[in-house]
Amino acid sequence: MREIFPATPLQLNEHLSARYGATIFLKREDLSPVRSYKIRGAFNFFRKALGSGAAGKTFVCASAGNHAQGFAFVCRHFGVPGVVFMPVTTPQQKIDKTRIFGGEFITIRLVGDIFDQCYQAARDHVEAIGGVMVPPFDHADIIEGQATVAAEIAEQLADGVLPDLVVLPVGGGGLAAGVTGYFDGSLSADRFIFCEPAGAPSLRRSLESGSVVTLDQVDNFVDGAAVARIGDLNFAALEAFSPEQVMLLPENAICLTITEMLNVEGVVLEPAGALSLAALEALGRDKLEGRTVVAVVSGGNFDFERLPDVKERAMRHAGLKKYFILRMAQRPGALRDFLNLLGEEDDIARFEYLKKSARNFGSVLIGIETKHAENFPDLKQRFDAAGLRYQDITDNEILANLVI
Repeated sequence: MREIFPATPLQLNEHLSARYGATIFLKREDLSPVRSYKIRGAFNFFRKALGSGAAGKTFVCASAGNHAQGFAFVCRHFGVPGVVFMPVTTPQQKIDKTRIFGGEFITIRLVGDIFDQCYQAARDHVEAIGGVMVPPFDHADIIEGQATVAAEIAEQLADGVLPDLVVLPVGGGGLAAGVTGYFDGSLSADRFIFCEPAGAPSLRRSLESGSVVTLDQVDNFVDGAAVARIGDLNFAALEAFSPEQVMLLPENAICLTITEMLNVEGVVLEPAGALSLAALEALGRDKLEGRTVVAVVSGGNFDFERLPDVKERAMRHAGLKKYFILRMAQRPGALRDFLNLLGEEDDIARFEYLKKSARNFGSVLIGIETKHAENFPDLKQRFDAAGLRYQDITDNEILANLVI
């Protein structure tokens, strides 16, 4: 692995350590050459494949994210041809980064609107040319490559001290399978916490059922970990763990972690890369105080075009922004009366009023931001006292997705 990059840092984070009264180390996989740990598994897969007769063949992968970038980097390192299949809907930024990493050694093909179509096209291409398919997580060589994260952690911790808790993000399960496998025999099973986005709980549901479960639908917001089915080999490596060790983290809570780490620490994280740090917040000081904790920060490939959406979600999770649908009387002065109900720290961030003639009341969509979450209960009390008819739709997923 040292042929292509040095060990990523294991950094003591003073900010988080002070917050939780613990010793918090961050394993900074966002500082690898491709800003994620995926380069590890790809390197190990190529190394073994080329050593066992795959020289001269074309390597193929299907990915719209970190796996594609790790794959491309390793293709260039070994000087072998590679084809990356991506959905047509892939953001141009990710296409450009993959092309930069792979240079002349890779070809990018945009196929299908969704990943499943893209993946099938990649498999068909491998069969047609007799190529080598490089899976993102469900392969022994990929798992072994990701296990180098644990090998570095063991080397970097002073005086052979082992952590009391290791917090691992989970998507397809390659990282979690590799790290837990490396520490098997030196760390007990109860020292691991796994974290998945609430909208893609493939490991949690599989552990609950005792076998691999394919989710009917997945929230793709945490794109680096939004997997409908954990890998079969990966589940086999993790099936002895308890479902209660898998934390399901709301996507909006992850957004709050992203914005805080950017504003306070100057660290840029993608949603999947923020999973383990969001888990620390969910665990809280009571469960972390006095312990030595290693949280794996799995990636930092963040598209800043997403920042407004991330900030919006973060504010909603922190209770600093809410959306209401109001029934407002259609009479002169009604809007002024409403504005008088707002507090000094309340600010209108969105206002849509559809006035229809021949009706006594009109519907209003209003977004309100405030400086402290405790301002909203007081505001609702003023709404009630004024006889205002309203509905808080902030946490109503269906309505919020339609109108916000």
